Amino acid sequence: MSTGYFVEANAARLVKEYPLGKAFLEGPARLSSDALRALQERRFASLIRRGWEVPFYRRHWSSAGIEPGDIKGIDDLSKLPCFSKTELMASVEEFPPFGDFHGMDNGSKEWRSIILHTTSGTTGAPQPLFFGAWDREVQNALLARAYQLQGLTNEDVVHSTYGFGMVNGGHYIREAILHFTDAKLLPAGTGVETRSEQQVKLMHHFGATVIVGFADYILKLADVARNLDLVPGRDLKIRMVSGHLSSDGREAMVKAWPGAKAFDWYGVGDTGVIAAEGPEQDGLYIWEDAHLVEILDADRLLPVQDGERGNICVTTLFKNTIYPVIRFNTNDVSAMLPVSRETGINFRRLAGFQGRSDNMIKLRGINIYPTGVGAILGQFEALNGEFVCRLFKQGDQDELIVVAETKIGNDEGLDALEKVISEALRQQLGVSLLVEVVAPGQTAKLTQIESRQKPIRFIDER
Repeated sequence: MSTGYFVEANAARLVKEYPLGKAFLEGPARLSSDALRALQERRFASLIRRGWEVPFYRRHWSSAGIEPGDIKGIDDLSKLPCFSKTELMASVEEFPPFGDFHGMDNGSKEWRSIILHTTSGTTGAPQPLFFGAWDREVQNALLARAYQLQGLTNEDVVHSTYGFGMVNGGHYIREAILHFTDAKLLPAGTGVETRSEQQVKLMHHFGATVIVGFADYILKLADVARNLDLVPGRDLKIRMVSGHLSSDGREAMVKAWPGAKAFDWYGVGDTGVIAAEGPEQDGLYIWEDAHLVEILDADRLLPVQDGERGNICVTTLFKNTIYPVIRFNTNDVSAMLPVSRETGINFRRLAGFQGRSDNMIKLRGINIYPTGVGAILGQFEALNGEFVCRLFKQGDQDELIVVAETKIGNDEGLDALEKVISEALRQQLGVSLLVEVVAPGQTAKLTQIESRQKPIRFIDER
């Protein structure tokens, strides 16, 4: 019998162990490297004990020759094999419909509250996601910590464009803001859940001051607002945007929303927020009191040097009830930055999301990431930022065509623009791509920007 969600969540203990706001800045943020390591070791030991109770990990680790007692501390973490969505979906296929990675049905003797969501299916079939009350609320608190570090106050009105339904996003953001801040929330969701025009009108009517969501759609809302003669910075006084920025995305965001500061944060559905920018906007602080993060070579899955790009691999120290996460290879690409001693936060940093290793396109020996293509397209004032990359076969050779939208609806000068963009892509990527420039809105059916939290930027048509 369950003891009840909120009893299990234990809010008093939670905010003591994972403090927010001033308590965070004066507590975990200031820990010495030795004190932080000791804290991580205690939490890691509990996590590993729980891992051995879960069939998925027993099977996964035993097949690599690992036995109970082999993992004595964090120094032994690299002995454990990584896993990714591939192994999780294989578990679901073998043990339908939930797989055997959640640990719901054995190990612990007491029943726990269980929250079920799924991934969006951006990279394949949706994967079930599981949370216990404790780890769900820790995730919520850590996201509130990020928003507060970026400047969220109790006076703010937050407009959220994260989607609802089976995906975690909208629910997670709603819980983080309402459970751990006193800000007001407009949970608008995607453009399908609340039409873009209506979203803009709601922001104006209720005086939204903060927008949270995925950058692509937030940029689109700025264009929609102008079309309604509601000018960002004048009629929509947004002072803060917190989402998921590309490497050059901050400049585009602050230009679209004058007067706003734009912040980045990173996380995945399995873990919640992992790292977030602070006021300095110089790398994303990893919540190292809550996560162990490694950067691994995408092919060999071995650690790389700080500053080198590789796959983000995460071990979530607080997720020791339902679905422990131990060495999860996200396939998201980033690089590790050292502690910045000038900020007072003694956590290492991520360089930010830099693409997906499993979404990389290899064209005539050159590695291409859709995010990199988007960054180059952002250099052109005539484009509105919407694009999609389509990979297809032409004879016996792979070809990539970049379909990009203009800001204007006429065809004048498009041929010349296509040639200029094609040359810029060739020079900066080192390989020739095809380019098609289309009118505003023409890529929406392919990217599904109105209905998806993360628009589709790459389609393999081979």
